[in-house]
Amino acid sequence: MAVKRRRFTREFKLQVVREIEAGKPLVQAAREYQVHPTLIGRWRKEHLQYAERAFSGNGNPYKDGARIAELEQMIGQWRVSAQLTGLM
Repeated sequence: MAVKRRRFTREFKLQVVREIEAGKPLVQAAREYQVHPTLIGRWRKEHLQYAERAFSGNGNPYKDGARIAELEQMIGQWRVSAQLTGLM
């Protein structure tokens, strides 16, 4: 029998992180919310790194670097195409 993974809302994660930042011990919050302390630590790190863009959906943080790399690749392809067609 497969175990279904729990999913946490953005609001829940923010609530837990804010309580930790307000001084609540991580272990206490983990017990209260029945969440592993490592997971709360990961949420806290993501919140520190991405601020209000954290927990944007599907458990994946917003990654500026990935988007920048994608756009740079598109620009590179455009430049090669432009050079081959004689536009540059």
